[in-house]
Amino acid sequence: MEQNETDNLTRGQDSDNKADENVTLDDAKEGMEAPKKQTKTSASTANFEELQQTERKGSAAIDIDFILDIPLTVTVELGRARMMIGELLQLGQGSIVELAKFAGEPMDVFINQRLIAKGEVVVVNEKFGIRLTDIVSPAERVGKLK
Repeated sequence: MEQNETDNLTRGQDSDNKADENVTLDDAKEGMEAPKKQTKTSASTANFEELQQTERKGSAAIDIDFILDIPLTVTVELGRARMMIGELLQLGQGSIVELAKFAGEPMDVFINQRLIAKGEVVVVNEKFGIRLTDIVSPAERVGKLK
């Protein structure tokens, strides 16, 4: 095997083909054109049923009952604290963690990790609850999404 044949093989060409730099535009077009098969396609008319108008409860009422069963996570935050890992490891039973919120300050109410309201802690039938004192306006909620 000669050197130029070896070079052609390493470049992905066999010895009978022209080198890429010697190929003309007409040669490339000729090689790309393949015999075109003529295929018959048939089309038919689509038939659609008439749309029926549904009755609504009231003229502007929208039925949103389907969203009533979507689960939400409600969280009431008493306060927050930041600490180093070393401080965390020293915590034990009876340790006190100082929160960055003052006593009597309203608690934050989150729904799916979004602040929705503020409120005060109450006890109802020996269980904790929260009385909502301030609900975040829709404009403020939308502003926080940006």
